[in-house]
This record gives sequence, C-alpha cells and structure tokens, in this order.
Amino acid sequence: MQINDILWKSILEDIFEDFLLFFFPDSKSLFDFSRGFQYLDKELEQLFPVDNCDHEVRFVDKLVKVYLLDGQEQWILVHIEVQGYVDKTFSERMFTYYYRIWDNYRRPITAFAILTDEHATFLPAKFEQHFLGTRLSFEFNSYKVLDQSEEYLLKSTNPFAHVILVVKLAMRGKSLQKEDLFSLKIALARRLLAMQIPKRKIGKLMKFLKLYVKFNDKNFEKKFENEIINITINTHKAMGIDELYLQIRKQEAREKGLAEGKKVGREVGLAEGEHLAKMKLVQNLLRETSFDHITIARLADVPLEFVEQVRSEY
Repeated sequence: MQINDILWKSILEDIFEDFLLFFFPDSKSLFDFSRGFQYLDKELEQLFPVDNCDHEVRFVDKLVKVYLLDGQEQWILVHIEVQGYVDKTFSERMFTYYYRIWDNYRRPITAFAILTDEHATFLPAKFEQHFLGTRLSFEFNSYKVLDQSEEYLLKSTNPFAHVILVVKLAMRGKSLQKEDLFSLKIALARRLLAMQIPKRKIGKLMKFLKLYVKFNDKNFEKKFENEIINITINTHKAMGIDELYLQIRKQEAREKGLAEGKKVGREVGLAEGEHLAKMKLVQNLLRETSFDHITIARLADVPLEFVEQVRSEY
C-alpha cells in the first residue's frame, strides 16, 4: 500500500469524529460520540479481498460502526479515493461496496467519495442502470478536494479542514519551487499549532502534514524539522516539550531493544536475535510513546504488519 493510503487510513481513525462534524454539522445531535467508533477493516477485507496486484490498489476504504443517540447501531461506509486518474468504473465500484455491505449487515449506510485527483471534470456521484422497465439509481456523497475554497477551509476550526488543506498543498506542490513549498508547509504547521484542539490531535495532524507533503529533498526535510522545533520552543508550546520527551523515550526504547536483542542473538543466533530486537523495540515504542503504527514501523525498520502483529500479541 502506498504511503498516502496508509496516512489516509490513520488520520481517519485519529479524527473520525471531526470528519463527521465536518460533513454533518449536526452530528452531535445524531450520533452518540461517547460510545466511540468501531473500525471494521477486517470485516471489509473479507467482503472485498485485496487484489494480488498491489500496484492496482489506488483507493482507501473504511467501514465504521457508529451509535445513534437512541441506542441503535448504524453503519457508515467511508470510501476514500486517492487515485490520480479518471476511472469510469468508480461509481459502479461504490455501488458494489454498498450492496455487498447491505447484504451482509442489513443496516443503513452512508457512502462517501473523497476525490483527491486533479481532473476537474471527474465528478462521480451516481450509478444508474436501467433495462426493460427496471431502473436503478444509486447516489453517494462526493467531495472533490480540487474544488474546495482555501479561504473557507482556513476559516474552519474543524481539524478535518486542515487535512483537506494539506492535500491541496500537496497538489500545488508539484508545480512549486521547493522554497515556496517550504514556506507554505511551515505556514500550515503554524496554523495547526495555533489551533485550539487537543495536543494529541495536533501531533497526528502534524505527522500527516510532514509525510503527505513531500519535498523529495532530505535537506529541505531536515530544514522543516528544525523549523518546527524552533517554532514549538520559541512559542513555549507544550507540544514542544512532549515531542522532546517522546524523542528521549524513543531513543531509550531503541537502545533497550537492541541490547536485549544482541544478548539473545549471541545465544540463539544472529537472525533470531535481530528478530527479537525488533520485536522488543516495537513493544517498547508501543508502551513508552504515543507514536502511531506507521511511525513505529518506520523507526524500527519493519513492515506495518509486523507492528500490528506485535500490538495484537502484546
């Protein structure tokens, strides 16, 4: 799976409540947020097995169970399209998702398509079919990132608006000089740090910004990291202290994991020792930090599936 797909999957879970409030401002009078959400990724995979050709997978799908204030269970299908080309079968695929989920759960469904491509005329929102007096018309929520007003998004206090701003910046970044992209990325980071939202969400959104908007230049990546450190320290943000603390604990976890791995490696062989070292490192990072699974996989140099397996067993 491409990194942007993983980022979308993660950020949706991190701020799903904000996602609902962004599209349905009256969500608090409809959904019981106190009961949380249940992400049915495994159930969705059983209904739609991933194609063996990974390079053809260019979309992200989430199936989330939410609760209404009256106690009833409802189902929300969030289908996020991250492809960069016109797909004439997209509406049909949305309908396929709908009827398979309906057939399996028999619950009301709301379906979303968040289109991040750059083709202005590609605006799927309906699937229709008719033959000899029989007619089918399936409509779904369609949100085209390209068409959104940056002015409106900048005025919004909803964290999901920041996600859309990041995606729009990534689109613009393809035609910008690195210096201009750097300035705009820093401006978005400053806006994020000034938002009156929980520090946990700020951390998740900052990681989304860092990884989604790419420089393809290690010098600029390092420059961005240093500038963020300066901003958080100079403005006395608590997040700056938290980040420093997490960096220290991360290094301690890495050293502890490597030390234990080396000890076992000498006893039972290098290969097994390296495996245990990575396992211990991942365990320590899960226990001692608030990093998401993507970041832990990158720091430990292991596949995301390895982190998820350790998490389930740990």
